[in-house]
Amino acid sequence: MSEQSVFLITGASKGLGRSICEILANKGYIVVGLARQSSELAELDTFLKKHNDKSCAIACDLSVPEMVNNTAGEIVERFPAIHGIIHNAGIIGPVGNIFTVDEAKWNETLVVNLVSVQQLTRVLYPAMVNAGRCRVTTISSGAAVNSLESWSAYCTSKAGLDMWTRCLADEGGNDGISAVSIAPGIVDTDMQATIRSADRSDFPMVDRFIQFHKNGDLVSPDKVANSLFELIVNHSMEQSGSRFDVRDL
Repeated sequence: MSEQSVFLITGASKGLGRSICEILANKGYIVVGLARQSSELAELDTFLKKHNDKSCAIACDLSVPEMVNNTAGEIVERFPAIHGIIHNAGIIGPVGNIFTVDEAKWNETLVVNLVSVQQLTRVLYPAMVNAGRCRVTTISSGAAVNSLESWSAYCTSKAGLDMWTRCLADEGGNDGISAVSIAPGIVDTDMQATIRSADRSDFPMVDRFIQFHKNGDLVSPDKVANSLFELIVNHSMEQSGSRFDVRDL
């Protein structure tokens, strides 16, 4: 794949998304980073433009459908061919009992982690086809295959994302579109800090995640991004529809 290929990354302003943006930019790719407006996003825009003046960071709140549609439409106009998408954005959502958890927050988690993925990809589809070959990567989780008490929204959204990836692989092949999902392991991000700060009454397993941190089990986002890079940019049509674990790469 040409290093002038265009890759779009969601959740780009920090954590694993930021690290993926950086490794792609350092390798010479044109990078479009999406995230909510923040100082980190502005810093990312500066970083990307220093590497390639065609690259950019764009503010987009994936919980707002109208913004997703408008932003995706603008991206297609600006980048008529998109060679890769990394659906990395995600929120842990409300942590609490499935029967009493806040309904609006539960629904928002599904919108950000799953519904926006479909919405964004649908609008970007013409640019994906124009590229001739487009590789889509979704960032999965162990929670997609193992239920965790008090994480019903996150587990459900990630399980749905894995199935969405398989559906895209089935339906995108004729257009040169492939899709894989990757579980990144326990990454040292703000999400992990949020998990560790949960109240034990809401999340009985919180001590397990506190121990992960104390034991040094969390992996740096840069290290994970480096492990994912080859699969993101070069996975084959034969691999399309597969789920990978970063620890096996």
